[in-house]
Order: sequence, then structure tokens, then C-alpha cells
Amino acid sequence: MVSPEGWLEPGQRPEFEEITVVLKGMIRVEHEGGHLDVHAGQAVVSVPGEWVRYSSPEPGGAEYVAICLPAFSPAVVHRDE
Repeated sequence: MVSPEGWLEPGQRPEFEEITVVLKGMIRVEHEGGHLDVHAGQAVVSVPGEWVRYSSPEPGGAEYVAICLPAFSPAVVHRDE
């Protein structure tokens, strides 16, 4: 996936595990306890039921791979309104 500089996804509390591997740039992962900045070559795992919000605040945006287990579905992502 490619996210542009300044991209901000709505918060979500998915029913799936999500493994995010950053290939280029940096993805910020906000969670209920703060945030993590995940840089190229790093990965982060969010567990089912955990609130998270992804963004790419740095210049140049980011490229990353998101693996959802079980597969992503709009019915189970539970995005904030």
C-alpha cells in the first residue's frame, strides 16, 4: 500500500490481527496507550479488539504491507464514526 504525506486513517477496533510491515518511510500507529513510529524495515502487530489509528505524517508518505488474519472485511474493522 502507498500512503501520502499527511494521510490519517480513522481509528478502528478490528476483529482481526493486523501485521504492518513498513517498506519505505514511516507509519505512525496510535493506540490507547500512546503511539509507535514504525520505520522502513520494521513491523508492528495489532491484536484483535485493540483500538488503533494509522497515519503517515512525514514528508514523502510511506509504503507498507498490511496482513490481516483473518482477512480484512469492512464488516469487522469497526472504524470510528
